Amino acid sequence: MHRDTHLNKLQHWSAVCAVDEIVPDTGVCALLKGRQVAVFRVGEQDLFAIDNYDPNANAAVLSRGLVGSLGERIVVASPIYKHHFDLRTGECLEAPAHSVASFPVRVENGTVWVAT
Repeated sequence: MHRDTHLNKLQHWSAVCAVDEIVPDTGVCALLKGRQVAVFRVGEQDLFAIDNYDPNANAAVLSRGLVGSLGERIVVASPIYKHHFDLRTGECLEAPAHSVASFPVRVENGTVWVAT
């Protein structure tokens, strides 16, 4: 029986930091398995993770962007060209071809964990 190997890949969970170390409505950058991941805390409870690399600007800067909303979407605006990335999906609203990956996030005992 043939199996699609990418669907069977096990996720690797990595500890990032204490949830209290991320100021609400900001992001931090973590290096997970050689990949820069931007982790955002929105309000007191919501956490999101997307690639830190902005393909529109060719720079790893998304963790330093401004968090906000456009309609129902929670987004980060890249600090260089101000493109908006949906924090749930990684979609770039202005240039969908330049969307980024998003990652599952959880909190256990006050520590933020991200699956890559």
